[in-house]
Amino acid sequence: MSRRSFLKSTALAGGAAILPARSWAQVPGANSDIRVAVIGFRGQGGGHINTLRRAKGVRITALCDADRDVLEGRAKQMGVEAYQDIRKLLESKNVDAVSIATPNHWHALATIWAIQAGKDVYVEKPVSHNVSEGRRAVEFARKHNKIVQSGTQSRSSLTGIKEAVAWVKAGNLGKIKVSRGLCYKRRDSIGKVDGPQPIPPGIDYDLWCGPALKLPLMRQRLHYDWHWVWNTGNGDLGNQGIHEMDVARWFLGVAELSPRILSVGGRLGYVDDGETPNTMVIIHDYPDAPLIYEVRGLPSKSGSNSMDKYKGAGIGIVIECEGGHVTVPSYTAATAYDKDGKVIREFKGSEGHHDNWLKAVRSRKVEDLNADILEGHLSSALCHTGNISYRLGEQSSPDEVREGIKADKGLSEAFDRMVEHLRANGVDIARDKVTL
Repeated sequence: MSRRSFLKSTALAGGAAILPARSWAQVPGANSDIRVAVIGFRGQGGGHINTLRRAKGVRITALCDADRDVLEGRAKQMGVEAYQDIRKLLESKNVDAVSIATPNHWHALATIWAIQAGKDVYVEKPVSHNVSEGRRAVEFARKHNKIVQSGTQSRSSLTGIKEAVAWVKAGNLGKIKVSRGLCYKRRDSIGKVDGPQPIPPGIDYDLWCGPALKLPLMRQRLHYDWHWVWNTGNGDLGNQGIHEMDVARWFLGVAELSPRILSVGGRLGYVDDGETPNTMVIIHDYPDAPLIYEVRGLPSKSGSNSMDKYKGAGIGIVIECEGGHVTVPSYTAATAYDKDGKVIREFKGSEGHHDNWLKAVRSRKVEDLNADILEGHLSSALCHTGNISYRLGEQSSPDEVREGIKADKGLSEAFDRMVEHLRANGVDIARDKVTL
């Protein structure tokens, strides 16, 4: 199929279903196996396969990946059907549900097509590559009454994070002053090439690009480093950051976008083919309390292998309240501290996130989902709008930044800490300006 034909079929996602009604999957009954296909499994999808193979009452019946070499070997090993083209997979009558772990630019379209084909969906985070796509995915899930789970697994930490959220909302530490997400995660340079690179053998590059622009490969690695290019990725906000953004929003109890967003940052410390910021501070200025998110991809200091931490978290969430704070350092646990830093309560425990999805597939109740597509969309949109703010910004000196953010005490404090972090890595933002 030509790329023009492919994009034409992509456009149909906004209108009529792409598949005839006779191909729609049957709704799994309480006593029947749920037949699942995994779409995209070079990275995160491998974990989907392992989890689903352990689940009771589930059979993986098909795999789909644009990389033929990876696809055929794994499908043969598992004894399941292999599809390089997702559209062919969705015609299968042997699939009830799909688990999607493609690159970000495919998440929403794969979800919408699967819904139109009568399948329930588990989709990795972020649920979309942009805000508009996410909104459409929610609309299609509701229109077709499908069970669609977002891959933000902290939502299934029921006796851990969920209890911590309820405990804070009950006022045990007073009012929330700041809900802070942190992604202090090492991200090294992806290198710099002089010209277009060859596409790895076995990959159908048309299918791999799908709804994204089909651009020459201008980086050393096709795989994973797509995260750091705007055409296919969303930077660390949409990679690791979506997890913490989701929990930070959960604590605030907000179900809408913030009225004002401001960001400052840049891709600093090296020059490479990446486009997304590796250092960033964002504020979502909600009326009751702000949500501040911090990204740091450089180490604690030049030459070090360690990463910074803030109140016990490096990759996590810190909820700062009038009477203390709660630190969430993982996907399944949280600890509450008083104003003197003394531990006053611990929260631990989680159920399987895929297991929760499968339970809802059987019950047909959206309310059984711990991370319904709407929750995934709202949190993904906070990441997208943070990136939009950054991309609309202008390069600025430290004095210009401080003048621009002086009304935001929390953002100013986070910026000053970011400057110290960069200075420890030999980055002078008076020379290598940041974007505000």
